[in-house]
Amino acid sequence: QVQLVESGGGLEQVGGSLRLSCVASGSIIFYLTTMNWYRQAPGNQRELVARITPYSNTNYTDSVKGRFTISRDNRKNTVYLQMNTPKPDDTGVYYCTLRTPFAVEFWGQGTQVTVSS
Repeated sequence: QVQLVESGGGLEQVGGSLRLSCVASGSIIFYLTTMNWYRQAPGNQRELVARITPYSNTNYTDSVKGRFTISRDNRKNTVYLQMNTPKPDDTGVYYCTLRTPFAVEFWGQGTQVTVSS
């Protein structure tokens, strides 16, 4: 079994910064996994925000490019999402996911991010 625990959410003002963390544990070889951050705002569908591959290639949704950075520390089984200059539209529950080489995906419980103007 795999467990993912997110942290770092909270209330932030426009122009501030937040760093989300997600620690993975369980029966995994972390450096072989693809890690994702999704978010879901009230009334909206869940969307993929950022992805980092085992080779540390990254992808971002257009609305966060240049503001958010995803990174990973394989020694700590941890993935991060650095959120700079957040906007009110970035408000939502942020979920970390882990995708194994066999395409099995695990989800964390989510962390709330609220950006106030």
